[in-house]
Amino acid sequence: MAISTADIKQLREATGAGVLDCKKALQETNGDIEQAVEYLRKKGLAAAAKKASREARDGLVKAVVSEDGKTAAMVKVSCETDFVARTEDFQQFVDALLNQVLTQPAIQNKDDLLAAPFAGEPEKTVQDKVQEIIAKLGENTIVSDAVRFELQGEGLIDSYVHMGGRVGVLVEVGGADPSNAVFAEMVHDLALQIAAASPRFVSEADVPADVIEAEKNIYRAQLADDPKPDNIKERIIEGKLKKWYEETVLLNQAFVKDSSLTIGQLLQKTGKEIGAELKVRRFARFELGA
Repeated sequence: MAISTADIKQLREATGAGVLDCKKALQETNGDIEQAVEYLRKKGLAAAAKKASREARDGLVKAVVSEDGKTAAMVKVSCETDFVARTEDFQQFVDALLNQVLTQPAIQNKDDLLAAPFAGEPEKTVQDKVQEIIAKLGENTIVSDAVRFELQGEGLIDSYVHMGGRVGVLVEVGGADPSNAVFAEMVHDLALQIAAASPRFVSEADVPADVIEAEKNIYRAQLADDPKPDNIKERIIEGKLKKWYEETVLLNQAFVKDSSLTIGQLLQKTGKEIGAELKVRRFARFELGA
């Protein structure tokens, strides 16, 4: 099949691989960008799998925690340019969506939000309102993501928005009284950690078996022509997987404020200090262009 220059450019942006390698990968995968990313990784030509398909690269991420600390919401609304993202109309629209997610328990995710009546204009759905915003602002606008947290027992929900609304985080940690200043500081540090280090999972136990097997298959493909014995290759694969866990699993990551501690060790250290057993229950991280 014919491979377009635009597809090659998109794959290069996603992987950092060369033009000819990207073209070959797309030819081998019938133009499927995601499969082409995996193909390049197996060939050792892409250091990491970034999301290959991009929507609008600009926009706004906003997050909020209710005054009583029991509920939190976060939305990501994408558009094409920073100019539109900074307009009052766009920002008011994002604020309206954020408040709607926070105050309406039935809205738990993006699909719920898009199907819901728009607050203040119940004759329209949020999706209808998106079309109005597109017509008014003159460029594509996408409700890319939404999430709502309700506190699950004793603990604390915190939010953090970084880089003027390009990255947002919600995190919920259980096991201590939210009025405890040491606990609250640690939870906020975790929000900063998640923003900076982009974990995908809380713990190793949360990583699906098929995701682990897919990673191992990539490492096996990278070692396919290596003459080392199979038992040595398997040890190499386990070492690569351990490194991958350190990058993608929150509890395995090095703490950004003190690299001598993992996040798991930080939880234990803080828990011992305040006499509590602390646990990260969940987190959400939204980033524009990802």
